[in-house]
Amino acid sequence: MIRGFIETSCSDWPGKVTAVIFLAGCNFRCPYCHNHSLVLAPEFLEPITEKRVLERLAALGTWLDGVCVSGGEPTLRPELPDLCRRLRAAGLAVKLDTNGSRPRMVEALLTDGLVDFVAMDIKAPLRRDRYERCAGATVDLEAIRESMELLVAAGIPRQFRVTYHPSLFPAAELADLGDFLHRYGPAILQKADPRPAPAPWFRRLPSMKEEQFQDLIHVFSVSRKTSTAGEKND
Repeated sequence: MIRGFIETSCSDWPGKVTAVIFLAGCNFRCPYCHNHSLVLAPEFLEPITEKRVLERLAALGTWLDGVCVSGGEPTLRPELPDLCRRLRAAGLAVKLDTNGSRPRMVEALLTDGLVDFVAMDIKAPLRRDRYERCAGATVDLEAIRESMELLVAAGIPRQFRVTYHPSLFPAAELADLGDFLHRYGPAILQKADPRPAPAPWFRRLPSMKEEQFQDLIHVFSVSRKTSTAGEKND
């Protein structure tokens, strides 16, 4: 199940120093995925036992504020709740990274109090053509919406993340997407990097210049307060 482990990270949980556990497998095939070895060829990555991870976490002790459970897509793993329980039993706060496609697993984790923070990746505006181009797979958009609403209803600290390149959907749609997401919680825009991408067509694209990306961040981040949480964006 565990195919990657970083002992300390300052960038995976805002304001906290965490370890990161990477679980193999994903139901999406995003053309820009930066962890595609976990998705496409996990059998070539060395398995890491949970025992070894827990031992290292214990050794790191008070250096850590918590643990980020990432992937791949962690919610595909039926063992995820038990892993979170053992991390919590070790005295560690738990952050979950998810694409939101498995609302029943998200609901179970929230109901049992097994996560302290959730970062949900939103691939595109919630339109089938846009979303499936960015996810590289068939997507149940109602499941995505349900996961978002579960996070709001639970009142859990959360963050929505959009990884973007102009080839994925028109930049003109970023303002509406940012406005929609900010009704559910903090949302950030991340730059998709074509260089290490798994999809050949995406690797051939030029990288965005930093000035262009900063302009897009501004467009995405300015909420116009024209909609309400739970409103459908299609």
